[in-house]
Amino acid sequence: MAVISIVVPVYRAEDCLPELYRRLKESLHTISDDFEIVLVEDASPDHSWDVIAGLARADKRVKGVRLSRNFGQHYAITAGLDHCDGDWIVVMDCDLQDRPEEIPRLYRKALEGYDVVLAVRTGRRDSPMKCLTSWLFYKFFSYLSDIDYDPRVGNFRIISRRVRQNLLLIRERLRFFGGMVKWVGFSTASIEVDHASRFKGETTYTFRKLLTLTMDIIIAYSDKPLRITIGFGFMMALFSFIMGCHIMLRALIHASPVAGWSSLIVSLYFIGGIIIFILGIIGIYLGKTFDEAKKRPLYIVMDVTF
Repeated sequence: MAVISIVVPVYRAEDCLPELYRRLKESLHTISDDFEIVLVEDASPDHSWDVIAGLARADKRVKGVRLSRNFGQHYAITAGLDHCDGDWIVVMDCDLQDRPEEIPRLYRKALEGYDVVLAVRTGRRDSPMKCLTSWLFYKFFSYLSDIDYDPRVGNFRIISRRVRQNLLLIRERLRFFGGMVKWVGFSTASIEVDHASRFKGETTYTFRKLLTLTMDIIIAYSDKPLRITIGFGFMMALFSFIMGCHIMLRALIHASPVAGWSSLIVSLYFIGGIIIFILGIIGIYLGKTFDEAKKRPLYIVMDVTF
């Protein structure tokens, strides 16, 4: 059992991994020599696995886990949590925007009596578009999921063994690491950390991927979209009833002609579109329920180095 484990999902990071390992080793030696670094390669198309295997041969404290296909970042984090064994677990990204030098500070804060310590990013070094889409994502997520989530907080954090054990009980397919940590509770603190520029390469999170992730997470954490459609349907019905009464009274009192075919067809198309939209939302929830009912594994491991 290690004192501290570092869980890192890896994708397109062959150029970053040697520097990541070097800086992690230097930082972790200030805490304890009894540590492990769990690198989960999420079917990266480059030579990341070859680098991980080389690091593991040189240092037995490096554990490599290779997934059979690209399952996604949050599934890779789950695989890392399944295969780590530390009293404390740090989750961080592989691109060195999460600085390894901040880990001792996270650890010291946790020893003050906290099960979770979040790294709050200051002076983000991402592009303006990435910052904007990230801000929109968390605002949209917080509103629809009723979870107050700080957009300055990413995956970088330290958690205790008992938080990890409770996270491992959550085996639902729609996964969002930050949301799951918040859901399980436990005492939480935060510290501000410097956010570095990417060591090499560009982010693989496109706007489309972020939008898909947003929708999946909202469906997983909330039924608010369904409740919104109920309220919208009620407002439409109320508005239609009031308009119907108005038209009927005008026809009876003032003998005004009732508007004809064009307005009727437009109304029918509008209402039809709303109905299809609502059925689509219900269909998405049913589809995700069907996925959960299959009970397939969250990920498949193709190879390990230990």
